[in-house]
Amino acid sequence: MVITLGLFRLPTYATAFIGTSEVASLNVTLLSGRSLAQAKSREAGRFSEEYLRNVAVCELNPEDLASLGITQDQNVKVSTKTGSVVIRAAIASQTLPRGIIFLPYGPWANTVIPIETYGTGMPSFKGIEAEVTPAANEKVLDVRTLIGQLISG
Repeated sequence: MVITLGLFRLPTYATAFIGTSEVASLNVTLLSGRSLAQAKSREAGRFSEEYLRNVAVCELNPEDLASLGITQDQNVKVSTKTGSVVIRAAIASQTLPRGIIFLPYGPWANTVIPIETYGTGMPSFKGIEAEVTPAANEKVLDVRTLIGQLISG
């Protein structure tokens, strides 16, 4: 069940069974924007480890992180109607309410941002319905590999 409150949706939690193991998931509202770490790491270069560490990240409320059964720096998969991407989970650098996640602008966020512009010429980077699931066995792709996969379809 999803409850909408203005722009934001209250979080819903689910558990799916894959084979014999349980996989937690969290329905959230995705926000994307600039971050200080993202801006600083651009100076090191978009192909640098620093950029990967600071941009291929999903910031969550600590309680949401715990509800997924994971800790900081473990991988999660963020999925929207547009696509999905595996990125590193982190406790939010600023206060985030439960059910809201933040992704810094960059190739990883662009993978899950809908392309519709609603006549504005600019996609909406805020208020996107998404699902977060643990992805312990999946790898965060570097920018070259991520873009290569997007190009090849």
